[in-house]
Amino acid sequence: MCTITALKPQKRSKSRVNVFLDGKFAFGMAFQIAHNLNVGQKLSGNDVVRLQVEDEVEKAHDKVLVFLAHRPRSEAEVSTRLSRHGFPKEVAQTVLQRLRAAGLVNDTAFAAFWVGNRSTFRPRGLRALRVELLQKGVSDEVIESVLEDVNQQADARRAADKRVARLRDLPERERRRKLREFLARRGFEYDIISDVIDKLMAEEYDNED
Repeated sequence: MCTITALKPQKRSKSRVNVFLDGKFAFGMAFQIAHNLNVGQKLSGNDVVRLQVEDEVEKAHDKVLVFLAHRPRSEAEVSTRLSRHGFPKEVAQTVLQRLRAAGLVNDTAFAAFWVGNRSTFRPRGLRALRVELLQKGVSDEVIESVLEDVNQQADARRAADKRVARLRDLPERERRRKLREFLARRGFEYDIISDVIDKLMAEEYDNED
């Protein structure tokens, strides 16, 4: 057993406390953990290990909150981020449980955000969206449930509208070819591509009359 002889706020981080055991610095920890400790309190070796693990969880949680501040993340992205920072798998799992309980990570919500963002700014076909979400670690089941609501026709048309302005001076055959290649790279299916281009060309002819 050892005795807590001092609890001192860190100079560089007021949210952390230095813990002294038997007159010597032992370790630092988050204030929200240290506030339960008292000078004179006895700690066993297991107590010290438990406190250090709890502190690792707090540090990992704080890093993830910064990571999540930029945009929603998948669970796999969070796990990968913590692994890169050197946090053990057990710590990452504990943090993920806290984040789930708080509603801060949810793969279904993340996938819906990702698809909606793509639809608005860089429309993609189902094939491309599926690949992107798989790369983010989202499960097949979640992906399929989210992609059910995607309007491929509308997204393909939106993508084509943005692209066709650059092709105004080209002959129709060349415009069709470039639009077809562009939409194919975006992951749209052949039938949808053909239908969208045909309608786009027909509307151009109507506007010229």
